Amino acid sequence: MTARTRGPRLRATTIVSVRHKGRVVMAGDGQVSVGQTIMKTNARKVRRLYQDRVLAGFAGAGADALTLFERFEAKLGQVSGNLRRAAVELAKDWRTDRAMRRLEALLIVADAQDLLVISGNGDVIEPDGGVAAIGSGGAYALAAARALLDATELSARDIAERSLRIAAEICLYTNDQISVEELAL
Repeated sequence: MTARTRGPRLRATTIVSVRHKGRVVMAGDGQVSVGQTIMKTNARKVRRLYQDRVLAGFAGAGADALTLFERFEAKLGQVSGNLRRAAVELAKDWRTDRAMRRLEALLIVADAQDLLVISGNGDVIEPDGGVAAIGSGGAYALAAARALLDATELSARDIAERSLRIAAEICLYTNDQISVEELAL
């Protein structure tokens, strides 16, 4: 139980993004769990934003993530699609705005130039190695993606999908109902 919701914890995870061989791919599992119950198996947690030039994925409370998608897309519009500037502006608002501070989610965003993780603490992180993962199964997906990136000749899409399948075998809050979005670099 959390103080905020006073009920079972909602879990909506896992997202992985891979930049490799001229592509950036973002993939998410479909599971949404409340406490020990799986409420949905095919949620879509990865989206295309800003004229289909930006990929965004969320892990966390669904309504919070939808709010963040809307706010992030508005920021993209204000800065003519500049991903870094939009991410920094969203992170500043997220950290300082009283209502936004209560949002419980993480975002991964990517375009042809950048791959970033945005948190509610005001963090905008550019991960090493062109791979990022968030959510309950994020650590498993990240480890799998890095290993596959280093040891195979798989495409970015195959690496993202396989890393999520590996995470789904380990993490109770991750399933293998995967949605994928892809951009050419």
